[in-house]
Amino acid sequence: MSGNISVIGAGSWGSALAHTFAVAGNSPLIWGRDAQVADSINNRMENPRYLKGLKLHPAVKATTDLEEAITRSKLIVCSIPTQQIRSVFGPFAGHLKDKIIVNASKGIEIGTHFRVSQIFKSIAPSAQYAVLSGPSFAEETVKGLPTAVTIAAESAELCRMVQAVASSAVFRAYTSDDVVGVEMAGALKNVIAIASGMVSGLGLGHNSQAATITRGLAEIARLGQKQGAQPLTFLGLAGMGDLVLTCTGPLSRNRRLGEAIGKGGKLAQVSAELGGVAEGYFTAKAASQWATELGVEMPILREVYGILYEGTSARDAVSSLMRRDLKEELG
Repeated sequence: MSGNISVIGAGSWGSALAHTFAVAGNSPLIWGRDAQVADSINNRMENPRYLKGLKLHPAVKATTDLEEAITRSKLIVCSIPTQQIRSVFGPFAGHLKDKIIVNASKGIEIGTHFRVSQIFKSIAPSAQYAVLSGPSFAEETVKGLPTAVTIAAESAELCRMVQAVASSAVFRAYTSDDVVGVEMAGALKNVIAIASGMVSGLGLGHNSQAATITRGLAEIARLGQKQGAQPLTFLGLAGMGDLVLTCTGPLSRNRRLGEAIGKGGKLAQVSAELGGVAEGYFTAKAASQWATELGVEMPILREVYGILYEGTSARDAVSSLMRRDLKEELG
C-alpha cells in the first residue's frame, strides 16, 4: 500500500515523518495550525519553525484544514502532544471510522492514565491502530541519516503494511506485536531523559549518567510489565534504543529541559527557551500518580515529579536516591 497519508501535527517529528513517508514513495499532507508554516512547506519545502534550513521532500504538502487532512487519507499519522489528542481528534470521531491510525506521539494522558492506543480506542473504536517508536531525532531523519524504529500493532498484517509504507533505503522499520510495551517505553523514557539531563546539569559525571539510564530502564520495565508488556521490548529499539538516544543526545528536548533545571533554571523560563514544555513534564505527573495507585516502585520517576511539581531541589533528589535502602539489583 502506498498513496495518500495525512500527518496530524506540523512539529519537527510530524514534518520528519511526512518527509520519511514521501521518501518511501507516498504523498503526505501535514496538518498544523500555523498558516505561515503551512505556506512555507508548500512553497519552500521547509518548516521554518522546527526544522529551519532543512529541505523536505517535494511531495510533502501542508494544510491548516483539519477536516481536509482527516478525510483525505486512509492512513493517518498522529504526531501531536498526547494531552491534545482527545481535543484535536474528538470532534472528528465520525471521520475516523475504519481509518488506519499510526501513532507517533509519546505520553500518558493525565487523569485517565490512558496510553495513546486507549485514547484512540475511546474516540474511534473501529479504527485500526499501530504505534511507531524508536531512536529517531527529527533533524537526522530529514537529513537522510540511517534510522531504525519499531512499529507495533495487534494485527501482524497491519504491522507489515505500515512497515512497507514507511521503510526506505535510509529508514528501516521492524515489527512487534507488543503495543503496550512500545507505548510504555516511548512515554516513560522522556521522564528518565529529564533526570539524565539534570544529572548532566548538576555536573555529576558519566558514572551517574550511566546509572540513571540503567536504573531508569528498570523502572520503565517494571511499570510496563505491570500492564502486560513483554520484557524483551524494553531491550529493543523502542526501549533501550530510544532511552539512550533521548538521555544522551543534544537534540533531546526532555534532556535539555532537565539539564537547564539542573543548572538552576526555572521551569517557566526554560520552557519558554525550548519553545514549549517537553512531553516528559506531563508524563511525569500521569505516570507518578499511576505508579502510586498500582504500588509500583519508581524512585527516579518520583523524584523527577517532585522537582517539576513540588519544588524539590535537584541536589536533594539525588541525595534521596542515593540514601535509599540497599537492595539486590534485579530483585
